[in-house]
Amino acid sequence: MRSRACLNIVDVDLILAACRAEATKNHWPVSIAIVDDAGHALALLRLDMAGAHTPEIALLKARTAAFMRTPTKTLEEMTRDRPVLNHLPGLLPIQGGMPIRHGNDMLGAVGVSGVQSHEDEQVARAGTAAFAHSQP
Repeated sequence: MRSRACLNIVDVDLILAACRAEATKNHWPVSIAIVDDAGHALALLRLDMAGAHTPEIALLKARTAAFMRTPTKTLEEMTRDRPVLNHLPGLLPIQGGMPIRHGNDMLGAVGVSGVQSHEDEQVARAGTAAFAHSQP
């Protein structure tokens, strides 16, 4: 039987803290969502002044990155050639979602919403980078 790695609460706290620090440093009012590899929410944080719509968009970006196992920016670029990708149920192919991996294992994803999409991704990347640097 194969065992697989998964995110634990320490990992989630680390990722969330790194994302929050990046957003705070840049004065970006965002929401941050972290999901497991099945797209189930592990954490959701709406920073002060983040729009009321941002938590749901952050969750959708995180779920999209987890389900598709790729950054949402890649999917957004793919929709230019294949607009049908915009109509996949429950997915949001807009930059700001990043998968979380450990080796070959897909652990989940982080999604961010609230500022420009490339800034959302910058916040998400801060979290995934912190996680990657914490792994042996």
